[in-house]
Amino acid sequence: MTKSGFVALIGRPNVGKSTLMNHLIGQKIAITSEKAQTTRNQIRTVYTDERGQIVFEDTPGLTRAKNRLGKFMIDVAAKTIEEADVILWIVEAGGYIGASEQEIAERLKKVRKPLILAVNKVDKVKDKKALADSLEAYRKFASPTDLVAVSALRNENTDLLMDVLYRHLPEGPMFYDEDTVTEQPMRDIAAEMIREQALRLLRDEIPHGIAVTVESMKERENGIIDLEASIICERDSHKGMIIGKGGQMLKRIGTGARIAIEEMCEAKVNLKLWVKVRRDWRDDETQLKSFGYDARKLR
Repeated sequence: MTKSGFVALIGRPNVGKSTLMNHLIGQKIAITSEKAQTTRNQIRTVYTDERGQIVFEDTPGLTRAKNRLGKFMIDVAAKTIEEADVILWIVEAGGYIGASEQEIAERLKKVRKPLILAVNKVDKVKDKKALADSLEAYRKFASPTDLVAVSALRNENTDLLMDVLYRHLPEGPMFYDEDTVTEQPMRDIAAEMIREQALRLLRDEIPHGIAVTVESMKERENGIIDLEASIICERDSHKGMIIGKGGQMLKRIGTGARIAIEEMCEAKVNLKLWVKVRRDWRDDETQLKSFGYDARKLR
């Protein structure tokens, strides 16, 4: 009998959840950045081998909500935890066990499911004793079902982590065809890749207030994809910064995004970007839903 089930990836912002998930499935689906709130929605990916099938569900970093978007992100993480078969909690090696970890631990107290603790970024801790102390501190703090030390960036111990996850999954049929990697629509992934470039290139205060919507995505007979998208921001001053002097910043965002989308689609892409202002959209429920932030649409 094969193993199959849903694994929820949780953790505070910037611990490497999306990077780890991309490595586990062997393909980049989730965007990554050093900035907080990189992952805003549930991102589902699928890994299948002879042992069975793991459906990974990446969640927003658990932190306090400052607006309706923040509340949506917490709701996404909570719903994913509730419906998962296994919880994969990702923490940072050598990191201080602070308020965020305490809040996550409190949230997990009522969860009666296997808890796998992945201590990430072990490559950054050069002192072996310090690393051992960090692992033991997390083991005592979280009391996980299993603990695995990994480096998502260097792909270290990810095979071991997969073994551990399969060990705790229930037996059952596969949910998806064996060639499925994600159920995310191509246009949604393209929108996220545009936002990823904005996250990397813009000032710290701007990325929190942007969203990306794909207006149209069509493939020509010759295989070229025409993609039109809008970057949504909250202020006129932010619009100017996103466009940049002579349109240079918007051009840089577009170039980086086009290259990434072309690699994903394995086709030439003609990308056109616009910048629009939607004031305080992060606190406007109607606009949040129109941008795809609707917890009711989760599985």
